[in-house]
Amino acid sequence: MALDPRRTEAYFALMEAGGLLQLLMEEQCQRDGDISYLQFFLLARLAQAPGGRMRMTELADTVVHSRSGLSYQAGKLEKAELLRREPSPGDERSVTAVITEEGRRRLEQVLPGHVSVVERGMFDVLDDEQAAALAGTLGVVRDRLRTLVPSSAERRRRARD
Repeated sequence: MALDPRRTEAYFALMEAGGLLQLLMEEQCQRDGDISYLQFFLLARLAQAPGGRMRMTELADTVVHSRSGLSYQAGKLEKAELLRREPSPGDERSVTAVITEEGRRRLEQVLPGHVSVVERGMFDVLDDEQAAALAGTLGVVRDRLRTLVPSSAERRRRARD
C-alpha cells in the first residue's frame, strides 16, 4: 500500500522543511550562543515551565528525546551552569531540571536570532491565513502523533521487558 501522490508530496515537504529549518537553527544556536539547537530547545522549555523547572521524564517527552540522550545534554548544560538537576519533590527517584539565571541569560542571547530564523525561514513566505492553517494542521498532526508515540517512561519499560 502506498500513499497517494498528494499525501506523498505533503509528507516529503514536511520532512524536508523540518530538516532544513533544523539545520538553520543549529547553525544559529551555535553562532549566537555556543549551544546546540536541542540544548536551546531544552532551555526554552524549562524557561516556559512553572518556576523554570520540569521533571526530566516530562522534559524528555516534551522535546521527544530519549531519557539517556536528554541526561547527556542536561549534563553538558549543567557543566556550563545553564541548568541544574535536583531531586524531585515528593519522588526521590525522579530528577528535576531547573534553568539557572545564566541559562536564562544564554536563552535571551540566542532568542533574537532564533526568532529571525523562524520568521525568515517560515513566516515571511506565508500570509496570516496560511500561517493559521499551518498551525492548525500541524497541531492536529502533532496531537495525533502524541497518542501513537509512547512516553519515555513507557519506552524504557518496554526496553526492560
